[in-house]
Amino acid sequence: MRAAAPGLTPRAVLAALAAIQMVDVVIPTTDGRELVLPRYTEPTAEQAMILQTLKLTLPSQPPPRIRAGQVELPAAAEPPA
Repeated sequence: MRAAAPGLTPRAVLAALAAIQMVDVVIPTTDGRELVLPRYTEPTAEQAMILQTLKLTLPSQPPPRIRAGQVELPAAAEPPA
């Protein structure tokens, strides 16, 4: 980083890259399960420049997964009286 941005300290680089977050987007399905999409936030222009200068690339977005939720079974019919 010294050659590309001499005023940028290692602490500033780590602070800038620490703002990239990983989040889980959870979408409920009609059958009670949940579709979980783990995603990281899009790097800002500054973060992208730092990553490019350090010759780093973010990994591809993780694949979605399905999580079993609280499945509600229909209530059993009561026998006729």
